[in-house]
Amino acid sequence: MDLVALLKAVILGIVQGLTEFLPISSTAHLLLGADLLGYEDPNNVFVIMIQLGSILAVMWLYRQRIFDVIAGLPTKPEARRFALMLFLAFLPAVGIGFFAADYVKTVLQESVIVIAWALLIGGILMLLLERFAPKPTVTDAAQTPIPRAIAVGFMQCIAMIPGVSRSGATIYGGLMLGLDRRAAAEFSFFLAMPTMIAAFVYDFLQIKDHITTDRAAEIAVGFVFAFLSALVVVKPFLDFVTRVGFAPFAWYRIGLGALLLALVGLGIV
Repeated sequence: MDLVALLKAVILGIVQGLTEFLPISSTAHLLLGADLLGYEDPNNVFVIMIQLGSILAVMWLYRQRIFDVIAGLPTKPEARRFALMLFLAFLPAVGIGFFAADYVKTVLQESVIVIAWALLIGGILMLLLERFAPKPTVTDAAQTPIPRAIAVGFMQCIAMIPGVSRSGATIYGGLMLGLDRRAAAEFSFFLAMPTMIAAFVYDFLQIKDHITTDRAAEIAVGFVFAFLSALVVVKPFLDFVTRVGFAPFAWYRIGLGALLLALVGLGIV
C-alpha cells in the first residue's frame, strides 16, 4: 500500500469536502491541488468517486427534510411543490450538461487560464451582488417561487466552466432573484442533491471500467474525508454568510485568480 498516495488522497478528500459547498469552486481546487501534489488521476476516477462523499454529507444533514418531502408526496401539497420546484430547477443542467460535458472535461478543465479568470470574475461579481443585490423577498429556500427556481437552475449551468463554482453560480442567481443570503445558500444545497447525484451516475458509467483494485484504498480514503469535511463545513458556512455575507469568499476568489494569472504570466504554471 502506497502511504504517500493515501496521504495525498486524504488531503484531496478534505479539499473536496471543504470547497464543494463554498462559492470558491471545488473543481478548481481539486485540479490545482492534484497538480501541486503530483497526484496522478487517470480518467479523473478519484475525483469523480469522492464527490459522492460530499453530496451524501449534505443529504445526511438535511435527512429530516428529505424524509418529510418523500413521505409527504402522496398527501401534502407543500411536499409535492418542493419536489416539483427542485425537479424543474434541475432540468437545465441535464439538457445543457449532456451536450457540453465532453467539451468541459477535455478543453476547459485543462486550462489554468480559464480557471483563473473564472475565479477572478466570479469574485468581482460576488462583491457587486453584495452591494447591489435587490432587497430580499424570499427568506425560506423551500418557498422559492418556481419561475425563480428555474432561473437559478439555468444559472447553475454556468458552473460547468471550471472556476465558476456550482454553489457560487446558484447562490449568485438566488441573490439576484430576491432570495436572502441563507435562503440562497440553502437552495444551492437542495439543488446540489439531484444535480450531483445525476452527474456522479453519468460520470461513473463513463469511468467504471477504469476503477482498479489498487486504487480502491485511495478512493475509499478520499470519499470518507470528503464526507467528514463537508459534514463539518455546511452548517458553519450557513451561519457565517447569514451574519457576515459573501465578501470574504469574493476576495479569496479574486486573490487566487490573480495569483494564478501571475504564475501563468511568469511561466511557473
